[in-house]
Amino acid sequence: MSQALHTLGVAELVAGLRARTFSSVELTQALLQRIRAHAQLGAFVALDVQASLAQARAADERRARGDDAPLLGVPIAHKDVLVTRGWPTTAGSRMLARYRSPFDATVVARLGQGDDEHAGAGAVTLGKLNCDEFAMGSGNEHSAWGPARNPWDPARVPGGSSGGSAAAVAARLVPAATGTDTGGSIRQPAAFCGITGIKPTYGRCSRYGLVAYASSLDQAGPMARSARDCALLLSAMVGPDPDRDATSLDLPPDDYTRGLDEPLPGASATRPLQGLRIGLPREFFGAGCAPDVQAAVRAALTEFERLGATLVEVSLPRTELAIPAYYIIAPAEASSNLSRYDGVRYGHRAAQYDDLLDMYRRSRSEGFGPEVQRRILIGTYVLSHGYYDAYYLKAQQIRRMIAQDFVAAFEQCDLLAGPVAPSVAWPIGAQDDDPVAAYLADIYTLPASLAGLPGMSVPAGFGDGGLPVGLQLIGPYLGEARLLHAAHQFQRVTDWHLRAPPGV
Repeated sequence: MSQALHTLGVAELVAGLRARTFSSVELTQALLQRIRAHAQLGAFVALDVQASLAQARAADERRARGDDAPLLGVPIAHKDVLVTRGWPTTAGSRMLARYRSPFDATVVARLGQGDDEHAGAGAVTLGKLNCDEFAMGSGNEHSAWGPARNPWDPARVPGGSSGGSAAAVAARLVPAATGTDTGGSIRQPAAFCGITGIKPTYGRCSRYGLVAYASSLDQAGPMARSARDCALLLSAMVGPDPDRDATSLDLPPDDYTRGLDEPLPGASATRPLQGLRIGLPREFFGAGCAPDVQAAVRAALTEFERLGATLVEVSLPRTELAIPAYYIIAPAEASSNLSRYDGVRYGHRAAQYDDLLDMYRRSRSEGFGPEVQRRILIGTYVLSHGYYDAYYLKAQQIRRMIAQDFVAAFEQCDLLAGPVAPSVAWPIGAQDDDPVAAYLADIYTLPASLAGLPGMSVPAGFGDGGLPVGLQLIGPYLGEARLLHAAHQFQRVTDWHLRAPPGV
């Protein structure tokens, strides 16, 4: 039986644990064995076998006493930018190579054993997952611990920055994982690895304990095989956290699994999405999107039509401005957030230096990788005297205009749909000499991030080389339930989310 446990999704694991078909200890042992067997993927950067098994035993004991927390005993893993008590949290950087957190991030506590402020859903922590350094990257190639690899083709990137999370879920090393999304870092790796991932509305999940990159954009979310599994995790993750994160929304948690199987009001069982209007931004289907990606996305949209949805052409006219706006705003915030890593207050300190200024310079040069240094320099420049108004202020104005484009689009439709990325996953190292090429891979995910809207990636087929393609769904403000319902109905009649990489 243990050989088949890795094939089960979160909902199936919850059912099996409740029925006592297997124990959390058996499940955890089976997955730890798979993780060791697939170490070449580079998905995990930290394991603690004894700690994971201890949590699994505690979960089994709780269940024996009648406890039935929503995720009790289900093993998951966390992106290495979410601090996890007693575990290393490095954010993929040598700057934090020795850091072990004395506390849990709010979303980690809510998913796991809880803390003094939050009840936990009971999940078991399997380990920490690889990511681009400080979440800055689109391919998981900028990790100090080496790249994570795509299980569909280990010579290719799994996407970034949550590449380790996507690779681990796709390779069936873990049924679900946390990710974070600043400009597409949940959706793009989910697309590249053929899994499901959702970025909720900004503020729906607390950012407390999330190692900051760009504070007005960072948002945690779940990554799993299916929309149902994402709904289970997201239901545990959301909720206000006013004492720890002033940007968290003052809204109660929601049960996103409620009504997933039901048709929309007035719709039928055979056409459960009757009445749903899906907008197709014409800017998402231009010459910049590869033909194989467009073909898979349009085939998926045809399936939505069969389910009763109506497709409507809309426009997001400032889409092309999302990249320059984002790559001013995010580096500016990174420059501010990462200034604390100076060798005195936080992080790595150089072993040899001449004076205080030299210590700062050497510590930051040794601790930060090239991509992080590049973005800090950009951010410092655009915030400097004489350039703030010309760059940062203008970018914020464009951000507001992009948000207004979405408001106008949602007057014509209920959801937006299009590709997640312009191409399938590229070979590792292919963009080393052209960082702007990697930035361009975020063209379809950045607009929703700048507007603070929820978005998700849903497996939609395969492109060139048999590599996965993701369909992006974008919802209005607080539209997570609508997104998850549409994605689930699509997954009821397709099996793209059930396909496993070769050899898995």
